[in-house]
Amino acid sequence: MEEKKRETWTVGRRKTSVARLKLTNGSGKVVVNKKDIKDYVTIGEHKVDLALKPLSVLKVLDKYDLLLNVKGGGANGQVQAMQHAIARALSLESQEFRSILKKEGMLTRDPRMVERKKYGFHKARRGTQFSKR
Repeated sequence: MEEKKRETWTVGRRKTSVARLKLTNGSGKVVVNKKDIKDYVTIGEHKVDLALKPLSVLKVLDKYDLLLNVKGGGANGQVQAMQHAIARALSLESQEFRSILKKEGMLTRDPRMVERKKYGFHKARRGTQFSKR
């Protein structure tokens, strides 16, 4: 009997990066913005492992195909957005997966954002240097 082709769509976010993911049953192929993940993520070889951490924690690296569309932010934010999207999709697959990923802290959206620059300051909090004379 042929296994039913199932697909799950999820969104992961970090800072200003947004990653949209289509998760399907497959052989472990990971495509990010129409490129292989190793060609897209070039900021360090351990960053690819960070993006795929939910799959390696659950030991299902070769069970699913991932099609990611990532935009906004920088390289680190994009990698963390990818990780969030993958974890969310896997948590929808099984309740057992959800409890493991929740324990690892991968389902929580990291709310930290860059603080906006204020009027009269150089940066968000950096004011002008005080001069006694």
